Amino acid sequence: MTRFAALGVVRVVGMVFRAGGDPLRVLTALPKYGEVVRVGVGKWQAFVVCEPELLWHVLSDHRTYDKGGVLKERVSTLIGNGLLTCGHAEHRRQRRMVQPAFSRTITAGYVSKMPDAITAIISDWRAGHVIDVLDFTHVVSARVTCDALFATGRSGDGFEQMASDLDIFMTRMYKTLLVPSAVCSFIPGNRRYQAAAARLRGIAGDIVDAAGGEGDHGAILSRLNAVRDEDGRGMSRTELIDQVTTLMGAAVDTTAAALAWALYLLAEHPDAADRVFDEVEAVLSGQTPTADDVPKLEFTQRVVNEALRLYPPAWMLTRVTTTATELAEQRIPAGTTVVCSPYLVHHRADLYRDPDRFDPERENGDLPHGAFLPFGAGARKCIGDRFAVAELTLVLAMVTRQWWFEPIPGARIRPAARMVLVPESLRLRLVAR
Repeated sequence: MTRFAALGVVRVVGMVFRAGGDPLRVLTALPKYGEVVRVGVGKWQAFVVCEPELLWHVLSDHRTYDKGGVLKERVSTLIGNGLLTCGHAEHRRQRRMVQPAFSRTITAGYVSKMPDAITAIISDWRAGHVIDVLDFTHVVSARVTCDALFATGRSGDGFEQMASDLDIFMTRMYKTLLVPSAVCSFIPGNRRYQAAAARLRGIAGDIVDAAGGEGDHGAILSRLNAVRDEDGRGMSRTELIDQVTTLMGAAVDTTAAALAWALYLLAEHPDAADRVFDEVEAVLSGQTPTADDVPKLEFTQRVVNEALRLYPPAWMLTRVTTTATELAEQRIPAGTTVVCSPYLVHHRADLYRDPDRFDPERENGDLPHGAFLPFGAGARKCIGDRFAVAELTLVLAMVTRQWWFEPIPGARIRPAARMVLVPESLRLRLVAR
């Protein structure tokens, strides 16, 4: 490629990212320009990693490629210095303290509380009703998270408010991502955003205070209250609030997005929905599912994985170089943003045949490292990945054995690349089995 063409890519791609154009279309076109592509406008620049092994390397080397930049700064206004946003120097301590609360055995205890939470949300559904799928998935994810992880016993209205506040916060974050901090307070909707953030921090504080030192032994706070680091220090109240807010945001918003896409794909592919129904009937025999049933729902999990491949909620991850380094023979200065996009690699035709097609039967065993990254990689891989997969599997199982989801004629479903990848608008009609 000529130097002129290369500079054209830098400018056009940078303008799309900054002006909120169509970043998904641009991302999937980048691999033809190289393994690592520089993008930017004016003084702003970043490097997009297009090759899966290099992407795996960047996400695994958190000393060289650390959290930082405007994305971290903006998200930190809500979740503080929690596991998702803390820098490398603090991450190892926090990860070691939180990780035991997500072991396989303990996660099974969280999963046991999911069916009741799911049933409470779908019990009011009626045949013929049209549901706003994102509203449903946010509320059910909020309820599952609070009941399973925090044992809060919140009311239905509380879950709806929590889901709404998270949506307000995440939408605002994306819209102001590349706006100078000094200008943000003058953008319309700032008061609504501030109120939503304050309510979410307040919920987290209430959860921490209610747990105290004893807490429900099935809830995560009882474990975080008891854990100590290598120096014998426990978490302060502020640190606990940061972790709870982090878990609320990560568990609710991303899972809600993935669940919405999975329901949409089943609505568009009724043959796959029928296979999920048949599997659920065979495995559960009409009984309430348990953690032991989750791995037996093999095809249902294939649907989950294919939804995560096609529409990964965390569609774009950013890192900032802590020192000058080299990547694919490109010199990258210290303090430079490096973009890693699971969406990009998940849609590479050389990795996935017919990559835009929904195919739960795909065999992905020979893929290179970094080709399938719905939960990230390395030390910063999502700590609740087993919890999320179990929740997605159980929700699909429990709703599919009672309902078909019918698309609304003429509706056009498009992905909206915000803080998480969500359907721009998604409404489906309920049809009883």
